[in-house]
Amino acid sequence: MSTVAEIQAALPKLGNDELRQVEEAVRLLYRERKAGIIFDDAYGLWTEADQASAAAEVFSMVDKEEADHRSTEAR
Repeated sequence: MSTVAEIQAALPKLGNDELRQVEEAVRLLYRERKAGIIFDDAYGLWTEADQASAAAEVFSMVDKEEADHRSTEAR
């Protein structure tokens, strides 16, 4: 089993405080590596992965709205 798979398997078993600590450790590594960071300021870190996730969520909402609109027009 790969290290990534082991980490993913362990995450659901962690409490909220432990998850926060893991997230902070990952973000610290991004900062140290200067990898994939879009914004890094007093409010926190915004990465390319955060941006892609937010965009995917918005596109999903737009797609649903368009499908709902098309089904309403078809009636």
